[in-house]
Amino acid sequence: MNIIVLVKQTPATESVIQISDDGRSVLTDTVKWIMNPYDEYAVEEAVRIRDAMGGEITIVSLGPAKFAEAIRTGLAMGADKGVLIQVDAVQNYDELEIAEILASEIRRTPYDLILAGQKAVDDDGCLVGTAVAEYLSIPGVPLVVEQTIADNSIQCVCDRDGGEIVLKSNFPVLLTVQKGLNEPRFASMPGIMKAKKKPLQIKSLSDVTDTPEKYGRSKMQLGYVRHAPERKAGRIIEGETTAVKVSELVRLLHEKENVI
Repeated sequence: MNIIVLVKQTPATESVIQISDDGRSVLTDTVKWIMNPYDEYAVEEAVRIRDAMGGEITIVSLGPAKFAEAIRTGLAMGADKGVLIQVDAVQNYDELEIAEILASEIRRTPYDLILAGQKAVDDDGCLVGTAVAEYLSIPGVPLVVEQTIADNSIQCVCDRDGGEIVLKSNFPVLLTVQKGLNEPRFASMPGIMKAKKKPLQIKSLSDVTDTPEKYGRSKMQLGYVRHAPERKAGRIIEGETTAVKVSELVRLLHEKENVI
């Protein structure tokens, strides 16, 4: 089973985000960078499938040189090799462009299964995985929380609006995976040391596409970045009984907030 995992490097979710003076970007110098958490589920599932069925795992990413750190994390978790398509300013590439470039690289590699996180936690983007499947003309199964491989096909349980649906597909196929699929392992020290010796190929756009000049001109323009407004402090309604508290709540909603 040859598996490709798509990964992205994102700021750690506990990072304190500061907005730059231009109001259109965030300051990244003090941000801790990690593998996108949803991509960790994809790497973990790939390792489990490879260990059970044999084969090889290739991690593919598009971004600046520092994205190699996320690939190395995946290699330390157990993947076999990595490919970084290096570009200087990934923010200049919209999700469809990124998907098309990744698909161009994937076509060069034999694969049965592609795994990707269901979204990126930095921009909340969730288009790349599905778009890669479209560019490759293969089935795409989103929001997978459970999978079973048998008889050269894969059956997936997918999260849907508080419920679940079951989808089945032949190979090759792309899955975007959701929290709950597994519990990603921590990269062990032996794994980290082994990762340093695993192949990580750095490619340019011209290595993967004959028309590199058409990319990097995102059709989406960022208007501004701002912090969410601070929430007003809540109010505790005092009263000796529940009936008294409810009565006071109704009065406040009617007289002060004008909602009833």
